[in-house]
Amino acid sequence: MSLVGLRDDRGQTLPIYIWLTGILLFVAFAFFAFAQAASARNGAQSAADAAALAAAQDARGDLVDGLGRAVGHGDDWLDWLAGQKPNGDGAETAASALAADNDARVTGFQPWEVNEYPGYRVKVESLDPVGDSIIPGTESDYAKAEATAVIEPRCEVSPSADPEKAVEFDCDGGESFDFDPDDFEVGDLPDASTLFSVHLAD
Repeated sequence: MSLVGLRDDRGQTLPIYIWLTGILLFVAFAFFAFAQAASARNGAQSAADAAALAAAQDARGDLVDGLGRAVGHGDDWLDWLAGQKPNGDGAETAASALAADNDARVTGFQPWEVNEYPGYRVKVESLDPVGDSIIPGTESDYAKAEATAVIEPRCEVSPSADPEKAVEFDCDGGESFDFDPDDFEVGDLPDASTLFSVHLAD
């Protein structure tokens, strides 16, 4: 092959090489952009999960406090034990704090019910945008996510139980307790996690 032919081959190969390199770079940047967006979404989802759980845990604490006050001072304490009277006065504050700890802000908050159990649905938005990428608009796009957490009673009481008399009940894990309204102190209450579970809704 002549030197002229070699030069012609090299001249034809160079544009193809540049073209392929450009495609590879574009694909690499595109993968990076999608990974960047996925990471932002995962971060927002983690923040939403944490915020919803914090709200439900705060409300669970209120439930146990209310239960302690109700036993011996009224006939509705079995409703507290069944998780039907959550106040959750500090639930939204707790959700906002956990969202902030995870670099997000709460944009929506409301009491929610799942299978007749009380809970909270929380929507969040990331504090920082996804960032610059080859995908237009990501520099001003914020990741969003939502989650719902539920408070579920872990103890069962007989429907025929009389709240004005001593009541025995069993909880998950094989633990049993009895509350006597005529002989009860707040210190008799077990840990909140023994009486109620808090979990994310499916």
